[in-house]
Amino acid sequence: MTSPDTLPTPATPEGEAALRAIVEHPERSMLAFDFDGVLSPIVDDPERAFAHPAVLPALRRLAPHLRALAIVTGRPAEVVVRLGGFADVPELAGLLVVGHYGEERWDARTGEITAPPPAPGVEEVRRALPDLLRQWGAPDGTRVEDKGRAVAVHVRQTADPAAATELLTDRLTELARAHDLEAQPGRMVLELKPGGMDKGAALRKLAEEVGPRAVAYTGDDLGDLPAYDTVEELRSRGVAGLKVCSGSTEVTALADRADLVLDGPPAVAAFLDTLADTLGA
Repeated sequence: MTSPDTLPTPATPEGEAALRAIVEHPERSMLAFDFDGVLSPIVDDPERAFAHPAVLPALRRLAPHLRALAIVTGRPAEVVVRLGGFADVPELAGLLVVGHYGEERWDARTGEITAPPPAPGVEEVRRALPDLLRQWGAPDGTRVEDKGRAVAVHVRQTADPAAATELLTDRLTELARAHDLEAQPGRMVLELKPGGMDKGAALRKLAEEVGPRAVAYTGDDLGDLPAYDTVEELRSRGVAGLKVCSGSTEVTALADRADLVLDGPPAVAAFLDTLADTLGA
């Protein structure tokens, strides 16, 4: 077995203890990840956000050694499975993909997705948004992404994303409230989605089901902060917890709270590969 000192060292004692627990007892550990910005790069077209090429081989090596491997995303589960290439991979038969902040669950063994009916407010917002964006003077490059159970408004491709965000955020937040939805900010995007579910609640539910003794969660965006809250909550219950940030210059709030900061998806993939080496996978 490779010495664990080849792994990056977390900046906190709690993070060090959690990584040590994962290395010493992977069979009691759950690794969970956001997808965009963590396992895949942030790109202009979300449909081109394929997993980093080193991610799938590393996960295939790690999964048989772990108690659980999970992806917790705001995207539809089917989209993440497709972009990640996670379907029909024998080593990932136990992979848990939780989509739409916990509203969907993809079963790797059956390939089926379970979910409640969509919130009616999402359809109402979907119909209203094109006209409203024109009325509000949304700049060229503003793009609406239909996520099925949510609707996201992207400003990354506008000439001035900061100005577009300032123009649209309050209006979109009020629109969400008017339709019993909530507005979730992200990296040059605001997502209008049903309330009551977030990545923290989704991670908590997974932990209750799986019963791990150590948990690591890797995120990159503001929507991952509730998952960090859950890691800290699990620590208070005696579960070792590691908060990992896939760092970027666009969002710094996670790095400020993380135990371990990695330099984007390539570094996340390298970390997973090194962890697999350390476990003798």
